[in-house]
Amino acid sequence: MTVFALTHEKSDRVIMQNAVRRLAERLPELADRLVEEILSGEQHERSAELRGDLWKMCHVGLGHGIEAILNPGGTRTDLRWAEYLGRRRAEQGLPLDQLLRSYRLAGSVFWQGIVEVISEDNPEYVPQLVRHVTNTWQTIDQQSVAAAEAYHRTEYDVLRRGDERVQAVVDALLEGRGADGGLLNTATTVLGLPAHGRYAVVVQGQRGDTALPPHGGPAEARGMRFIWRMRADTVIALVSLGSAGIDELVEVLRSRTRCHTGISPVVEGLADLGRARWLADLALRTCSGPEPELARLDERLPSALVVSQPDLAGYLYQQALGGLTDVEPGYRDILVSTLTAWLDCNGSAGQAARRLYCHRNTVLNRLRRIEALTGRSLASPRDLVELVLALNAFTLRSGLDELSG
Repeated sequence: MTVFALTHEKSDRVIMQNAVRRLAERLPELADRLVEEILSGEQHERSAELRGDLWKMCHVGLGHGIEAILNPGGTRTDLRWAEYLGRRRAEQGLPLDQLLRSYRLAGSVFWQGIVEVISEDNPEYVPQLVRHVTNTWQTIDQQSVAAAEAYHRTEYDVLRRGDERVQAVVDALLEGRGADGGLLNTATTVLGLPAHGRYAVVVQGQRGDTALPPHGGPAEARGMRFIWRMRADTVIALVSLGSAGIDELVEVLRSRTRCHTGISPVVEGLADLGRARWLADLALRTCSGPEPELARLDERLPSALVVSQPDLAGYLYQQALGGLTDVEPGYRDILVSTLTAWLDCNGSAGQAARRLYCHRNTVLNRLRRIEALTGRSLASPRDLVELVLALNAFTLRSGLDELSG
């Protein structure tokens, strides 16, 4: 680079520095201009208080920008200020685009101010300003990037805190603390759900990786809203049903269920979700087969009654079906499956025989054998109720030996 070029570059830098110092003297006027530019693109009027707050932000921000130009080797207070603004906007829930627009406008207002100052003092140097445009906009870009990165980090933290608050509120409701008026008010605000409405609870047991992930289920489906919670051994959903019923809920879950699932009846408000969760747990506990089951409590009330009182259920089994304990296990299983088939077929020996691939008389003989071993008559409504509940106890326990032990 020639001596002339070096001298020329130094001269340009001195002129620019002097212009920025002159501009610093007009900082309040510059802040006024930037505020007007920002507000000209907004659709609503700001109050005097909000306008004053914006002016302070513009005044401080422009001041830090001027300092960065006058002292290029110093600490970048302009970038720290940009990070502060990014965090503040994210915490306020305001769009990042508005902040980035403000920085673009700040760059434009600043450059216009520079042109005006040099035009007043050294108009012959105005054409040389082109060489400084790039540096100015690089500074604006650096500030914008710092603000955007801080905004996104803070936005993530805010969302995480929001998720944690939602989870805490849902947990409290599912634990049965919905009768607390303060919690109920918080829940309606945080969850965006009405205190009085149609709700249900879904509880899924986990088997390795076969459980429905808490975010893998539907968030919105058929007008229903699902809020999932992961627990140590279960996955739970609070379901806002809207106008849908349990039938529609079952249909939504059917294609997504890969493990046993318990479904509560409909409850009429957030305060009843603790009871709904308990009922859904009972429904889940009625599932005993190897294949995934969707258990509606309203369709499994006898089984739910049994699992809700395991000690009493064991005693009932001993009283009603205890005579089967002395029977050879293989034959005992045949008798139990015959009684189950006969009950499933509404007391029709012919239908039960077709299901079991045997003769009708074989079914009748087995039923008589059960009556003899248990001392109960299948023709007696009272005895039949005891046998049905005892059979549920047998089916839901891990085995006859464990139950009788």
